[in-house]
Order: sequence, then C-alpha cells, then structure tokens
Amino acid sequence: MRALYEWTMDKAAHPYAVWWLAFFSFIESSFFPIPPHPLLGLMCLAEPKKAIKFAAVATVSSVLGGLFGYGIGYFLYEAVGAWLLGLLGLTESFPIAACYIREQGAMAVFFAAGTPVPFKLMTITAGFIEMNLLTFTLAAVAGRALIFMVVGVLFQVFGAPIKRIIDKYLGWLTSLFVVLVVGGFIVFTQLAGGEEEPDNHVCAQAVDVRG
Repeated sequence: MRALYEWTMDKAAHPYAVWWLAFFSFIESSFFPIPPHPLLGLMCLAEPKKAIKFAAVATVSSVLGGLFGYGIGYFLYEAVGAWLLGLLGLTESFPIAACYIREQGAMAVFFAAGTPVPFKLMTITAGFIEMNLLTFTLAAVAGRALIFMVVGVLFQVFGAPIKRIIDKYLGWLTSLFVVLVVGGFIVFTQLAGGEEEPDNHVCAQAVDVRG
C-alpha cells in the first residue's frame, strides 16, 4: 500500500495529471465505476497551492460528464443506458432512482452528486425520465461542487497538516473511503426498502412512462 501510495503521488504531480483528473471526473459521472476523489486528493497533497484549481476542474468535468450521462439516458437508454447499468450492477436500483427523482426532483440529484451514492445511476435515470435539464444541471453543479470544492479548500488552507495526517494514517483513511463508498450503496438501498418504501405502482410508472 505504501509503495502504491508513493507511486500514485508521483503520477498525481505529473504535468498532465490535471487532464487525467478531468477525464476520470467526466467518465465517472456517466459510466466509469472508479470515483476521481482519490486522484483529486493525491493531486491536492502533491500541490496544495493548486488544490482549488484541481477541485474546480473535477467539478466542471464531472458536471459535463453528468450531462453526458443524462444524454445517454435521454437518447440512448435502450441501446446503451440499460446495458451500462447492468454492467455496473445498478439495474435493480434504476426504478428506485426513477422514483426518487420523480418525487424529490433536484434534491435526489443533489444527494447523489454530493455523496458516495453512484452519481452515474442518477444521471442516466434523470435523462431517461426526462427531468428538466436546467434543474438537473443546477442540482449537479451544487452537489459536485460541495463534494469536490470542500476538498480543494481544505487542502489549499491546511495542505501540509493534512498531508502529515494522511501519511501517518493512510491505511485507516483508505478503509474509511471504502466504507463510505459501500455505505453509499447500502444507504440508497435501505432508503428504498425502509418503512417509507416508494409505491411499486409509482416505480413502475417511473420506468414505463417518460416525461
């Protein structure tokens, strides 16, 4: 783990690392399973003075990727979107996501954009059910800015102390990140299966009727 950490730190400081950050942030919002957060964090560690810039790149690229995911759901769901969700193991979550977007609108997208809940699920679903594009975009910007810009600001202001903490507690922090990602899926599933479970008829309408 330590060797991998040092190797990744070296790559994160590469002159072209910002382009890789933009690329991964873009594709993660529409189909790629690995989040860009570790890369962003490592780049911020390598160059704390550029942390806000890196966070801004991740935010903008992620929102653009979200719009791409929206386009997949809107124009290519049957041909591409359904296959992608199946490949990512999110097929069963699709009607649940459709329910929450129809019932909660921008808040559902904001929650997914700002938490470990898989954002790609919400972007594709939002496109499929033809959620208002402006509402979707504003919610995506707010959620992605929250999760990325907070990281940027913290590293910009407290770069050196944060780096020392991560160097010392790398194993624990890695485990915490994994728990958060897995927890995001579990929370989303539990919300769908809790006492206030969405009505099955509403869920059926959400995936059978567009707009």
